[in-house]
Amino acid sequence: MNDNTATFSLPVTVEQIQQLLPHRYPFLLVDRVIELVPDVSVVALKNVTINEPFFLGHFPGHPVMPGVLIIEAMAQTAGLLTQISGRIKGDSNSSLFYLVKVDNARFSAPVVPGDQLRMEVSMKRLMRSMGIFMARTLVDGKEVASCELMCAARSEK
Repeated sequence: MNDNTATFSLPVTVEQIQQLLPHRYPFLLVDRVIELVPDVSVVALKNVTINEPFFLGHFPGHPVMPGVLIIEAMAQTAGLLTQISGRIKGDSNSSLFYLVKVDNARFSAPVVPGDQLRMEVSMKRLMRSMGIFMARTLVDGKEVASCELMCAARSEK
């Protein structure tokens, strides 16, 4: 896959994800895209290991992934939906979107080392430079987090 390729095959690997998102270690929180309906929905995975740097302090002796990072993983997944959809349509310069609002965030179970996050994100609305997404994260088929995300395209100066 490169910037001029209009077709994507699944799964989208972490190397390909790094071509689509600016995030890098330790803040790239998506390992793979496994399902995609352009401009509609995406499913991505994040493997959680004890080697994550945030586990050093959250919490010593009882490692739990911070909820804000689960939200960030869902936001990165939403970004992948817009980036891949744009590339499929032939737009190799799709705008990066920034998270501007989180509504109705809910956490129903802790995420711990050994879990695999399944982030399911669907586009609710996309209007010019704003996108609204419904997002949820599951571990072993059980929802552990959900929220509504609002993202705005980066304004060029």
